[in-house]
Amino acid sequence: MARIVLGLEYCGAAFEGWQTQRHGRTVQDCLTRAVSEIAGQSVQLQCAGRTDTGVHAAVQIAHFDTMVCRPASAWVRGVNAHLPEGVAVNWAQEVAEDFHARFSALGRRYRYVLLNRPVRSALLHGRVGWFHSPLDIAAMRAAVQYLHGEHDFSSFRAAQCQANSPVRNLREACVIQSGPWFVFDFEANAFLHHMIRNMVGALVYVGKGACSPEWLGELLAMRNRRLAPPTFAPDGLYLAGVEYPDRWNLPDGGRIIAPLFLSTGL
Repeated sequence: MARIVLGLEYCGAAFEGWQTQRHGRTVQDCLTRAVSEIAGQSVQLQCAGRTDTGVHAAVQIAHFDTMVCRPASAWVRGVNAHLPEGVAVNWAQEVAEDFHARFSALGRRYRYVLLNRPVRSALLHGRVGWFHSPLDIAAMRAAVQYLHGEHDFSSFRAAQCQANSPVRNLREACVIQSGPWFVFDFEANAFLHHMIRNMVGALVYVGKGACSPEWLGELLAMRNRRLAPPTFAPDGLYLAGVEYPDRWNLPDGGRIIAPLFLSTGL
């Protein structure tokens, strides 16, 4: 039995999330079918981080077990030949049997790309978030500092979240701007359901002047989702990186992070 790890990317606009569904219109479903076709047998895939409907992945890591021997090129080019255009495997390699795409990960990085201008983008529809009113980058940078560190993030947790604890350690939280583009980067050991989209929504409230930067710290301390702004759209959200111990000999020493991308000029 061999354990194979895949590095892939996908545009979530055409899928109803990662997690397999009865109707089969998920990333996991189409990837499972493609890998099984090359393996000549049914396989089961595990991923580093499940994404919701409309959420993308610039970096996603998945693994599966198989009894067959195939070259790495078969797990890349062969699998890609059976995938829809919105999904692509970038690399594949065999790993030790105790590797797990989810449980071996030390951390995950998510990135939200937001276009801030009066008119939405037609060319990037479904791939970037959009907000029409001007945003104050200084206010958002002041506010995002309150999110750093280990906190109870109940104020940014979806009602349907199944995590055992709302406590997470947010190791990095920042906002950068280039012209009309705002990029929000978050790195943590793990995230709650809708946590990123809810934090971005609160930061946009600060950026548009509806609330002060200090309000974000107060909201975090209240631990009450009902007091927070609505969940922001999924369009601009990307799983942008996963980190593993270097002992697995994965690309980039296990810190697999996508560069800034899209038409941001960054």
